[in-house]
Amino acid sequence: MILLEVLLYFILGKGVDNMAIVYALLIIKGKKTYGDVPAKLKEQVKEVLIDMEVPELAAD
Repeated sequence: MILLEVLLYFILGKGVDNMAIVYALLIIKGKKTYGDVPAKLKEQVKEVLIDMEVPELAAD
């Protein structure tokens, strides 16, 4: 998980909340949807999904 955080830090240019990474991975795996993400994390999760080249998963 730390390696992923480091990679995302360099990709996004800032720190990312651990839960944003977890939600993004769960969305990619199909376990959650973007609508399940708490409001305070939505923007960070969206950034992670865009950077992971799956922006279509960041739709409500």
